[in-house]
Amino acid sequence: MPRWKALPEELDPQVREFAGQLRRLVDRSGLSVAAVADATGYSKTSWERYLNGRLLPPLRAVVALAETTGAQPAHLTTLWELAERAWSRAEMRQDVTMEAISVAQARAALGWDTDQPAAESPAKGAKSAKNSAKSAAASEAPRTAAMPQAPQPRRTDLPSAADFPEWAAAADRSPAAAAPAAPSPAARRSRRGRTVMFAVGAVGAALVAGAAVLLLNPGTGTTEKAAPRPAAAPSAKQALPAGVRCTGAGCVGKDPEDMGCGGQHAITPSRGTAGRAVIEVRYSKVCHTAWARISRAAKGDQATLSAGGHSATARAERDGAAYTPMVEVTGDPAKVAACGTTVAGVKGCSRPVPATPAGAPAPSAGSAVR
Repeated sequence: MPRWKALPEELDPQVREFAGQLRRLVDRSGLSVAAVADATGYSKTSWERYLNGRLLPPLRAVVALAETTGAQPAHLTTLWELAERAWSRAEMRQDVTMEAISVAQARAALGWDTDQPAAESPAKGAKSAKNSAKSAAASEAPRTAAMPQAPQPRRTDLPSAADFPEWAAAADRSPAAAAPAAPSPAARRSRRGRTVMFAVGAVGAALVAGAAVLLLNPGTGTTEKAAPRPAAAPSAKQALPAGVRCTGAGCVGKDPEDMGCGGQHAITPSRGTAGRAVIEVRYSKVCHTAWARISRAAKGDQATLSAGGHSATARAERDGAAYTPMVEVTGDPAKVAACGTTVAGVKGCSRPVPATPAGAPAPSAGSAVR
């Protein structure tokens, strides 16, 4: 029966390689998991999780295993840093997936996908109202035309030719009876009055029609060309990658892992030691922040970082590792230093890490100590 269980299939290749290296060290040493737990100070249950790929061990546990098995801590530390970045990426993807599942469940619980119709935009609503009004007017027109009109009573108070017999006689005797007579001044005034009344009625009808158009389609009644608006200034807000939740001053005092600033978005511009403890400055270019990380430390050792008028301190717990909240960094991150103090009173600060040539492996925490 094999000693080790198969590693989970969903593990990142770098995490899988790191777990396999830990297994080979334990196998080569001939120690049992219980013996490894006694030698390193970590429980048997924790080592079973580390060796089976269910949990990433802290750096101090990795260094303790290297010392117990006689391996080089520098090589293990390099593999651990790569596995830590891959682990952070996997956790970020899992968080995004869980958020999507939660949103889908909330929508299903509210019935948005089946019961609620999509909301119409104001422009679409106005267009629908206008079309409805036109359809109503079109359907009403034939109905009005077909409706029988009530007979109008005939007026009997109007003058007729019988009231003026002398005009009829003069017309019969005139050679120009067949030609139309020139209108009299009174007739001209009456005709002019009717023309004015017709013009007033036409203007009133045009005003009513224009008011109806304005009510049905606001914003189209003006004939003057609107003055061009000045172009909007580009947004100063930076588009953040998926999983990153803050930047700049909005990150001050917050946890870098919770805000998505760590993992693949972070580098180590400076590193140093305080006694046996390793002090590092971690910098995120995406979030424009930095934080101090302490590892391989004894319980109670602390690391402090100051930048941009803010400072943060972290104390190592039993696993010998901790990191501070974030502070904003607006200048060169290599000039930001973190200092550590051990419980024995030994002090030390980080120094800029030399630039790594292309293709060369990045310096690790273990090599910095040695």
